[in-house]
Amino acid sequence: MLDTRLFHHLVTWLGQWPTRQPLQVVGSERRIRPAWDGQVRPAVGVGAPGGLVLSVPPDRLAAVRELAAKPFDTLLAELPAVVGHPGWQSYPAIFRYSLAPAPLPDAGEWVASDDPALPTWLRPFGDVLVARDDDGEYLAGVGIKRHDRHGQELSVGTTPAARGRGLARRLVAQAARRVLDEGAVPTYLHAPDNQASARVAEAAGFPDRGWTAYGVFRSE
Repeated sequence: MLDTRLFHHLVTWLGQWPTRQPLQVVGSERRIRPAWDGQVRPAVGVGAPGGLVLSVPPDRLAAVRELAAKPFDTLLAELPAVVGHPGWQSYPAIFRYSLAPAPLPDAGEWVASDDPALPTWLRPFGDVLVARDDDGEYLAGVGIKRHDRHGQELSVGTTPAARGRGLARRLVAQAARRVLDEGAVPTYLHAPDNQASARVAEAAGFPDRGWTAYGVFRSE
């Protein structure tokens, strides 16, 4: 049965549920508005088995639909320029979500992200879930990308010295339980070749259902 939170999240975030069409390009005002971190996401796509929806700015809809006639690799390569951001990058990702996080023990506490002891990548998130050692040193953390009230994406990072302890999977499962308790569905994206992130997701209760995600972002 389709989870209503996931349905409302993708319809809100993209403008259309990924119906059973190879590629459906839709226009959404969300592609020209600041996202969770204040930055614009000019193209976002999600593909379920049998269907893919690509959300773009309304004024670029016709141009992207024309581009969609080309091979998909070409579409991804040319998409940043066509949505008005030449020099940015497009990406593919594995899209996962969880309705039943793994019953792993909690590993962290929620703190304000402006804590100077935390790494800079956590700063945009507001409150974050953090694991520390006995001396209070940061080991790992999770931030929540609050896309909308129906769907929230988890982002996790672990210091090199703390890897291999199972902290990331425990933090992701703990954060996912909070998202579900708040009435949203937790999602998790990672690069197709990032096997470490894939293992974390699987262990935390985010199975690979064959879903994909695509987007355009500002390259540093």
